[in-house]
Parts: sequence; structure tokens; C-alpha cells
Amino acid sequence: MAIDVIGAGFGRTGTLSLKFALETLGFDKCYHMMEVMLNEHHVDLWRRAARLENVDWHALYQGYRATVDWPSASFWRELRLVYPDAKVILTLRDSEQWYTSVMNTIWRLSATALPEGKRRGDQGMIDRAMMGHEVIWDGVFGGRMDDKSHVIDCFERHNQEVIDTVPAEQLLVYRPGDGWKPLCEFLQKPVPDSDYPRVNSTEEFSGIWKKRS
Repeated sequence: MAIDVIGAGFGRTGTLSLKFALETLGFDKCYHMMEVMLNEHHVDLWRRAARLENVDWHALYQGYRATVDWPSASFWRELRLVYPDAKVILTLRDSEQWYTSVMNTIWRLSATALPEGKRRGDQGMIDRAMMGHEVIWDGVFGGRMDDKSHVIDCFERHNQEVIDTVPAEQLLVYRPGDGWKPLCEFLQKPVPDSDYPRVNSTEEFSGIWKKRS
């Protein structure tokens, strides 16, 4: 089994909804950050990738047909080399809204799970938080998450690089609210009878976090 769809969009751009949409279209399973919690041994593999060490991507993605969200999105270039025929989906949203969403959700959760944070989780949560810092917060943003203009610049440069690099016939630029039609046309799949999934809003994320705190 090979990866057929590579999600190059950063977290908080509708990636969880896209995961469920892709699985509905038959790309089952789709790798999302939540999969790391289900495969604890993957944490070390992602940390190795952040250190630019060799990773057996086929082994990591065994049983998966698509990827979305971080940590995969940080390695979209590497994944295109391994899966050159895969189609690429770049999920986008307004930069200001994206930054606010990140700071109120995944950044807050990741920061407070570290040993020096206000809350401490179990060791698995701490290890995942360390991976998040190495792959995302330090690896992508240089540890400058409070510098809004810098983070937004990183976000926009990443998006433009994907657009400039991936051949047009292999790339779909997709925004929350676009629905089934452009996705299904791009992947050559029939439009499902069900509504496009809409999950993991900031409010939903915060509710889940409150239950865990």
C-alpha cells in the first residue's frame, strides 16, 4: 500500500475534516496527528525525521493511503520523493485567523504538556509534546511562536513554496468551505450523499482540552 494523497497544509487549516473526507472517499486510513497517539512508537520516528536522520516512510505509513496535518506536512518534500505519483492537497485559510486558532489550541496544548509547563501529563504526552516542538514549533517556526508576524510569514512562505513547487496537475489548493466538488473532481471520485465533514473547531478543541485538564 502506498500513499496516494499528501496533505501539505499546516495544522488548523481544516485538516481533521479533510482526514474524514478522504477516508469517506476511500483513502482509508488517512494519517493525522491523532494517529501518533495511536502509534506511540511513531514519536521516536518523527523526532528522528526532525534531526534529518533516515526514516523508513513506507514502514511508518504502513496501512495508510493518505496524510494530512502535522507532523507529515513538515515533510511534504521528502514524501513527494518517496511517493512521486501522489496528489498533493494544500489546505489554506486566512493567515490571521489561522494564527489565532493555532495559539488558542494546539500550541497551548503542546506548551503546557512540557515538563516546564503549567500542567504535566503522562510521559507519553510529554514525549509527544517534545516531538511537536522539534518537528513544528522549533523546526518550522524557530521557537518564536509569540512573534506573530514571523509565524504568519513562515505559514505564507510554506504555502507559496508548495504552490510554486508541485506541478499544477498534482496540486489542489483547498479552503474550508469548498466542500466536496473540487476535492472529488481532483481525486476523480463521485460526490458522496453525505455532507462534507466539519469538525474540530476552536470551540470543540477547547471543550476537549477542558475535559482533560
